[in-house]
Amino acid sequence: MIDLDTITTNHSDTLVAGGGVIGLACAYYLARAGRSVRIIEKESMGAGASHGNCGLIFVSDLPPLCAPGAIGHELFRILRGTSPLYVKPRADPALAFWLLRFAANCNQRHLNFAVKARDAILRVSGELFNDLFADEDLACDFERRGVLMVYTDPAAMQAYQKTNRLLESFGLAATFHDRRAIRQIEPALNDRVCGGWHHRADSHLRPELLMAAWTRAARDRGVRIDEGCRLEGFETRNGMVTAAHTNTGRFTADQFILAAGAWTPAIGHQLGVRIPVQPGKGYSITMDRPTACPGIPCYLVERNVVVTPWQSGFRIGGTLEFSGFNDQLNQRRLGNLEESAALYLKTPLGRRVIERWTGLRPMSVDDLPIIDRMPDLQNLYIATGHGMLGLSTATGTGRLICDLILGRRPPFDPEPFSLKRFA
Repeated sequence: MIDLDTITTNHSDTLVAGGGVIGLACAYYLARAGRSVRIIEKESMGAGASHGNCGLIFVSDLPPLCAPGAIGHELFRILRGTSPLYVKPRADPALAFWLLRFAANCNQRHLNFAVKARDAILRVSGELFNDLFADEDLACDFERRGVLMVYTDPAAMQAYQKTNRLLESFGLAATFHDRRAIRQIEPALNDRVCGGWHHRADSHLRPELLMAAWTRAARDRGVRIDEGCRLEGFETRNGMVTAAHTNTGRFTADQFILAAGAWTPAIGHQLGVRIPVQPGKGYSITMDRPTACPGIPCYLVERNVVVTPWQSGFRIGGTLEFSGFNDQLNQRRLGNLEESAALYLKTPLGRRVIERWTGLRPMSVDDLPIIDRMPDLQNLYIATGHGMLGLSTATGTGRLICDLILGRRPPFDPEPFSLKRFA
């Protein structure tokens, strides 16, 4: 006998596969629009890259990683032993192809295109975060104090003028501070720091607190969340997804959203769609606030490391490691974070370490998110490839997916984030 109650319970207007900040944002905006929504998450909400990142809402971060000269610059730093990049030597044709395509995007034409696209989604995301914090009680140590781009190398600091001129046309130029002035606004910096640039438009928060509070808010708006529920594949018929198969059962919906971060390409492969995303491993160390704790998040530019202060703690994070799907903590990489902080801060470490963490970012081949409807499947949408901008672009991504599903005019042009750009 068919259990009609089970069939009804397992059906929703929209099913979101992935419980990171992107999937949560998609679910939240659809629930606010009156849709019944279910999230399935293979671990717990926010267990992946949404948990241990540095918590920047970095609306000034317009230049993509694949900028002109990026390859040569990174090779030089690898030889000097100061690069945050590590590619584990192994036979991996997919990664090799990804790296070649990434290198091909390191040109001026792509830079101009990507900067405009990133500005569009980051600008809307920043506005939506303001609305979100006004509408919901989200206790997550949120502050708007900007981000300091901090330098120990005067030549590198002066070279940032070129980027700053680019940002100026978007109203996002930073204010320059010399050796003396930068310590006046951030006394926690040590004597090695020769100056820096202050981007005032940016904000920061504690991401794991945001995920916990935002998840509660989504549940209050009717979102059903199934944790420990691993997506195994989609059932399709006549150009439509009819169900999601998981380790806990079969779920049906009218619309489906695939927001599984770095694991999204594996599901795409099952559907015959190549999604050019690779897992980029990042690390962070969370600890008590050090004695001389920064008041402003600091981007330690020469080392590509971020230090973020909160009322409830302090985090050092960064690096980009291509070593496949693994969650092993590399002690050398963690040590590099501590060493980097010591180069810039008077007191780089807090007394008590709370967590040493690693997670996988979904890195797209052109450093732009992929937000689109899947080709040949009318009711399956994809949201992945956010790289290091997952938190910063979460609200804009959620709103765009919601508008695409509901047939509403989106708040920014979705074309730069389409899958068609890889055809």
